[in-house]
Amino acid sequence: MIIVPVKEGENIERALKKFKRKFEKTGIVRELRSRQTFTKPSVSRRDQKKKAIYKQRLQINEE
Repeated sequence: MIIVPVKEGENIERALKKFKRKFEKTGIVRELRSRQTFTKPSVSRRDQKKKAIYKQRLQINEE
C-alpha cells in the first residue's frame, strides 16, 4: 500500500504528484499492460538483447 504523508497547508496537487510518482516506481501499470498480451519467449529475449546493445552503445559513446 502506498502512503503519502501530507503536511498541513500542503497543496493537494503536490500530494497527488507525489502519489503518482510513487505509483509509477512500483511498476504495477507496466506489468498489467505486459500481461494483457502474450509475447513469445524468443521475442522477449530479442527485445532484451536490443536493450542491452543500446545501453552498451550509450556507455561507449559516453566515454
